Amino acid sequence: MRNYLFSVAPMMDCTDKHDRYFLRLIAPDVLLYTEMITAQALIYGDKNKLLAFNETEHPVALQLGGSDPVMLSECAKMGEAFGYDEINLNVGCPSPRVSAGRFGACLMREPKLVADCVAAMQSDVSIPVTVKCRIGVDDQDSYENLHAFIQCIAETGCQTFIIHARKAWLSGLSPKQNREVPPLRYEVVKQVKKDFPQLKIVLNGGIKTIADIEAHLPDVDGMMIGRAAYTNPYFLAEIQRNYFNNKDVLTRPEVVDQLILYISYQLKNGVKLNNITRHILGLFQGQWGAASWRRYISQHAHHQSAGVEVIERALQLTGLQTL
Repeated sequence: MRNYLFSVAPMMDCTDKHDRYFLRLIAPDVLLYTEMITAQALIYGDKNKLLAFNETEHPVALQLGGSDPVMLSECAKMGEAFGYDEINLNVGCPSPRVSAGRFGACLMREPKLVADCVAAMQSDVSIPVTVKCRIGVDDQDSYENLHAFIQCIAETGCQTFIIHARKAWLSGLSPKQNREVPPLRYEVVKQVKKDFPQLKIVLNGGIKTIADIEAHLPDVDGMMIGRAAYTNPYFLAEIQRNYFNNKDVLTRPEVVDQLILYISYQLKNGVKLNNITRHILGLFQGQWGAASWRRYISQHAHHQSAGVEVIERALQLTGLQTL
């Protein structure tokens, strides 16, 4: 049986350490990614604040943004020292701010530079260095260009590519529109796997159900789940059950019970309740009581004195509280 790679995409303002702790309760084996951290922010900023994570988050990968091989190498070493399981280079973000800083999707135009960055990081760490990219950028969207990009990076020894099956438009579309407007072209990613059978090719983009996964999994090495894992986090429990030896997963109320212990600790350390609860609003999506859960938390978690009683009451409103 093939060992497929399943992961949750790095998402800005979403996959912070609180969200990752929550998702780990749902799916013990799915690979989690940090939000993208720029090399400049890491070198000149608060390293502990940016890199700290809970040991229960493993396996967890650090995603970096940048285009300076020396700086990225230094950041990769920091990531390894902090205990991350993988370093990932962002070559897919279409944000104008990101492009202005010469990282993200605009780097698909500069495969040699990306290769230099990957090679520099690989030379200084023993953990895997991977690349997340798009199938193209602006009018540079031919399969020949993508093939040449992958080949150039693969020559460094990079083994894993996570490919979002849309191209990126760097002008005219917002980051949100770039996740929705350019058409999904799954056949392009599958062709990359055919042409580079020795590489691990992970498909990203538009995967929302087990049926979606089953439709594509025979042709790639794994799936990276993005917004679906944030809006409907318990979808990860289905992935855990289906692709990780049918391991037992916590029920939704059991996830809440475990999370309350974590929240209690975080509140004692000055974290505001809504900094955590904003990640859990979709836990009961599709279930009776989901609207009551979302509404009660949204109305009460932002109050200065809000504590775990907000979560306990919201769980009661679902009618699914544990005994």
